[in-house]
Amino acid sequence: MQKTTAPLGVMIQEGMFTPSQIVRELDRYIVGQDAAKKAVAIALRNRWRRQRVKGSIRDEIYPNNILMIGPTGVGKTEIARRLAQLAEAPFVKIEASKFTEVGYVGRDVESMIRDLVEIAIKMVKEEKTAEVQIKADKNARERIIDLLLPSMPPPKEGEVDKRAETRAKLKKLLDAGQLDGRQVEINTVKEPAGMFELFKMSGMDDLNVEIQDMLKNALPRKQKTRKVSVKEALQILIQEEANKLIDMDEVIALAKKRAENSGIVFIDELDKVASREGAQGHGPDVSREGVQRDLLPIIEGSNVSTKYGLVKTDHILFIAAGAFHIAKPSDLIPELQGRMPIRVELEALSKDDFKRILTEPECALVKQYQALVETEKVKLSFTSGAISAIAEIAALVNDRAENIGARRLHTVMTTLLEDILYSLPEAGSASIKITENIVREKLDAIVADEDLSQYIL
Repeated sequence: MQKTTAPLGVMIQEGMFTPSQIVRELDRYIVGQDAAKKAVAIALRNRWRRQRVKGSIRDEIYPNNILMIGPTGVGKTEIARRLAQLAEAPFVKIEASKFTEVGYVGRDVESMIRDLVEIAIKMVKEEKTAEVQIKADKNARERIIDLLLPSMPPPKEGEVDKRAETRAKLKKLLDAGQLDGRQVEINTVKEPAGMFELFKMSGMDDLNVEIQDMLKNALPRKQKTRKVSVKEALQILIQEEANKLIDMDEVIALAKKRAENSGIVFIDELDKVASREGAQGHGPDVSREGVQRDLLPIIEGSNVSTKYGLVKTDHILFIAAGAFHIAKPSDLIPELQGRMPIRVELEALSKDDFKRILTEPECALVKQYQALVETEKVKLSFTSGAISAIAEIAALVNDRAENIGARRLHTVMTTLLEDILYSLPEAGSASIKITENIVREKLDAIVADEDLSQYIL
């Protein structure tokens, strides 16, 4: 792997990461599922390739959207989420079952593109804020000094001007943090609120976009005087100064371009809107097919109206996923199947997978609990036998009850460590070792009672 100080997302965008290297990065967080990792790595690399294609043919190269098929909890969402993090690309996850057919109250499918643009704008604004942070900090400190400096008349002729000297002293104290506790009064803008929440509560959040903008411009913005510490005032004023230095037109233009060319939309539970085999064309299956037909033009490529203007969806990468226990991928309308040419099937997780998930990834569950317990100055450790027992119990309960994949490990670990986490602050122990015997004593009785395990594990 190439050694560089550049951010990982920049390295991927500039072609410094090959598909195999992208897979290795995903391996740091996700166990197994090599076929799915390979598919998304190729899709990401193809984006870099497309950006370097010369001529008009570049606009004709569309992303190969991906359909992930597999039971819940095997890593479908995590693969898509980590991919977006690696590429530093705008990413939105939505559930297909939340959408309704056009003409019904509820979210329409275009809202996911609006959400994607909002996320892209937030990303670009954060980047631009970081660029102007030094200047914004300097300007904010000057404003703080203005608030702290008593009103001093200009010097009379022949007198020494002490104002510059006083400002320099205050600046030195401010930089040293010696004024952090002093109180100052600042004016902040109070946004009109109240009625906007009604639209969100009624599910009309997309209508809220246009109406909220119109009303915000029409309603006066009230100034609110707040008395805060110098430390808090400095943070507020730095943000205000950064906003003044950022060109929002440039932010919006860059964010729209990034959403259109690098955006990733993850559509979960696509199987929930698939028409069931043998449906007679009435009832809920009609609405399911309606949602699919509404999704189709977005995935095929169309212009979506947002409050920032039209956004083209032609080159957005769509990754859809579903368990497809009841419905099958072939139950989707043919046009939608055709827009997701890459199909990968994710495998159910075994006991050995659970053992690896508990310990190998950088954010492994065992490491998470060790970090939590360490805040109480206690060292938590697990023997290899304990890890095997936890994995075995999780796999057994998944087989007996609903198979929820790796999420079962969270339930098992929470039940196992419940008493320890409860008594930890008063325990006075310097270290805690979880052995196989402890795991068996705590969980075997629950596992043996199948009815009880369904409710607890």
